[in-house]
Amino acid sequence: MTDPIVQAPLSGLRVLELGQLIAGPFCGQLLGDFGAEVIKIEAPDRPDPARDWGAVKVNEASVFWAIIARNKRSLTLNLRLAQGQDILKRLVSTADVLVENFRPGTLEKWGLGPDVLHAINPRLVITRVSGYGQTGPESHKPGYASVGEAKGGLRHLIGEPDRPPARAGVSLGDTMTGTFAALGTMMALYHREKSGRGQVVDAAIYESVMAFMESLIPEYALGGHTRERTGGILPRIAPSGVYPCSDGMVIIGANQDTLFARLAKMIGTDWADDPRYATHDARGEHQAELDALISVWTRNNSMAEVLRQCEAHAVPCGPVNTAKDMLVDAHIKAREAIVRVVSPLVGGEVPMQAPFPKLSDTPGKVESAGPALGQDTDAILDILGYSPEDRERLRAENVI
Repeated sequence: MTDPIVQAPLSGLRVLELGQLIAGPFCGQLLGDFGAEVIKIEAPDRPDPARDWGAVKVNEASVFWAIIARNKRSLTLNLRLAQGQDILKRLVSTADVLVENFRPGTLEKWGLGPDVLHAINPRLVITRVSGYGQTGPESHKPGYASVGEAKGGLRHLIGEPDRPPARAGVSLGDTMTGTFAALGTMMALYHREKSGRGQVVDAAIYESVMAFMESLIPEYALGGHTRERTGGILPRIAPSGVYPCSDGMVIIGANQDTLFARLAKMIGTDWADDPRYATHDARGEHQAELDALISVWTRNNSMAEVLRQCEAHAVPCGPVNTAKDMLVDAHIKAREAIVRVVSPLVGGEVPMQAPFPKLSDTPGKVESAGPALGQDTDAILDILGYSPEDRERLRAENVI
């Protein structure tokens, strides 16, 4: 049982987030979920475009922003001006981590490169997120998730084989990179505990995508095999895919011999003894016809009935959920995998995914939804010793 007085695992960690859109801010979101103080820094005249992203706005506020900027404080700061750079330097002296996802060279152009920041705070971990990394002949190029997914091999594999590459319905390249950036940040912080020194974490979108590509590269290099788009199936892995029901779709994964025998018994067939389907290789050879036979059975049953029978026979099966389905899913509710957070910008509660993974003693928590632009500027500058008169002058000069 969680002790209510136990602090969050990253409590006391101060993170300065200079990124925008998804990849860098997702790293900040993950750190903030587990107790880090994340100060999101935006230019007063060029706020993060994510404030306007998403298909739905309530009271002109983006519900996308409510999630990507949750658990963060908002400081407006113009880093293109010397006074803004000076304020950042003062903040750096108090910080543990700086996350940025500008195009490589931008911080250096502003006189805020790692050498300068480490001279101020040798313990600072600087996490740099970019499309191509901080080095190499393409490092200067702008990089978005779509481009990184293509360069890293993912886009070539998504979609139907007779159509051009498709995309997932979310920005996988960004969130993959944000996750690796957070992991790298934590490794650098762990090393700092032993060495006393910070370092630079270099997280590239295309490399983060490559990390998920399994054995794609050696399969070609050593065996001449190029993976191609296969739609909703895994070639020669059967049965494993989407099957139609009378009122929806389910996923069934029964490609192991024991699982397949249970599936065959459940449907009432002798498939497990049929030479065409009895072994893994045989099922792979006859994948299309086997999927068609299973589809005849599922199509004549409702989703609820297919799910019930699969559970009774211990056959892996699940619904193809939409957001509507997830909001009423009993297991998701029991796990508290969706939380409801009040957003002053939206003017009410916003349901959103909870912090993951779950920690038994120090779980993550969503304390607040995405903040209004600059809502914490005065409080943060007050901590740094700026008077009300100083802040008024800085606002007049478009520094904050």
